[in-house]
Amino acid sequence: MLNLLRKSGARKRKGQLLYDDVVTRSREPVFFLDFSVPDTIDGRFDMVVLHAWLGLSALKNAGFQEEAQGLTDAIFIGFDEAMREQGAGDMGLGRKMKAFADAFFGRVSAYEEAADEDAMAAALARNLWRGGTVDARAKALAAYVWRARESVKTTLPDGLDFGPLPNA
Repeated sequence: MLNLLRKSGARKRKGQLLYDDVVTRSREPVFFLDFSVPDTIDGRFDMVVLHAWLGLSALKNAGFQEEAQGLTDAIFIGFDEAMREQGAGDMGLGRKMKAFADAFFGRVSAYEEAADEDAMAAALARNLWRGGTVDARAKALAAYVWRARESVKTTLPDGLDFGPLPNA
């Protein structure tokens, strides 16, 4: 029983460290200033989801299932805490969390299905700019995502290094 609790605590700590890496990168001003991702709750959510997908995909593909689950847990705890900070009460929180989960997994699925940079640029245009056209910023961000996918693999499972920030 104690080993189970110890293992759960370790997974939670590791998940929180990975989540901190995701949030730190997601909040970089370059995404909001140079790429015009809306600096709103939705825009910030989308940047967290994009970087979470990069981390989760790399962890799962490398066989780090426990770490991936810890990161997923930390992400949804973060969503819950953010909603509570905005004043969401217990009564409506379940419905809002379901909406977050649906949006999260829908975007993760779209990114996972993107087979190349062009498909990723289209997925980014749909999600980050709500159906915007595939333009230079979408293509540049897609190139960043492709580079970050490779970079993240080098630091698993100890952290998530997404590599250099993108250039618009």
